[in-house]
Amino acid sequence: MSRRLTRRFPLLIYERTINRWWPATLTLGLVLEGVGLFLFLRQRDAWRGGAVLGVGALTLLFTLFLLLIRRMAYVQPQPTHLRLVTPFLRLNISYKRFRRTVTAEMSAIFPPSARMSAWQRDLLAPLAHKTALIIELTSFPVPPFFLRLFLSPFFFKDRTPHLVILVDDWMAFSTALESLRSGGEQALKSPRKKRSILSGLRRE
Repeated sequence: MSRRLTRRFPLLIYERTINRWWPATLTLGLVLEGVGLFLFLRQRDAWRGGAVLGVGALTLLFTLFLLLIRRMAYVQPQPTHLRLVTPFLRLNISYKRFRRTVTAEMSAIFPPSARMSAWQRDLLAPLAHKTALIIELTSFPVPPFFLRLFLSPFFFKDRTPHLVILVDDWMAFSTALESLRSGGEQALKSPRKKRSILSGLRRE
C-alpha cells in the first residue's frame, strides 16, 4: 500500500513549542551578528568580533533548523499501526496494543497546578480549549523512560500506558484511526469493479 494514501496530522505541542523558540533564537542571532560586526571593525577587538560572528551564525543556523523541523512532528494512521514521528523519534505503535481511545479537552487533562512551571502553563494556554485524543494502551511499545526522554510531558497525563495526541483536526484523525483499525488496508482501497468473464473473450 502506498504511504501517500494516509494523511499526516502535525502534533500541535511541537509546533507550538518551536514557534515560541525560533523568534527568540532569530533575534539573538541577529543581535550577535550586529555586535560581532561592530567588534570586528575595531582592529583591537577583531578576534572577539570574529568569535561573536561565529556564534551568531550558529544561532541563525539553529533558527533555520527549527523552522525546517516544526512540521516534522506528526502522527499518521497506517493499516496495522499508528506512526508517531518527531525530529528525534520515529515510532510504530501496533493497533494490537490499543485498549480504547477517549477524547478530552487539554485543560481537563492538564489543569493548571503548582507542579506545572510557568513556561509549561504559557505553552499550554492557547491550546487549553482544544480536544485531544487519549490512546490507552495495554503496554508501551518501548520503555517508558525512553518515551519520556524524547516526548513532551504533555503526551502523558499519568504513569499508565497511554499517549495524549493533540492535532488540529482531532475528528478527522480519530475517524481515520478507527477506520484503519477496523478495516486495515481495505479502508484505503476503493472497491474494484468485477470484470465479466465474457469481457475477456475475443470477438470473432
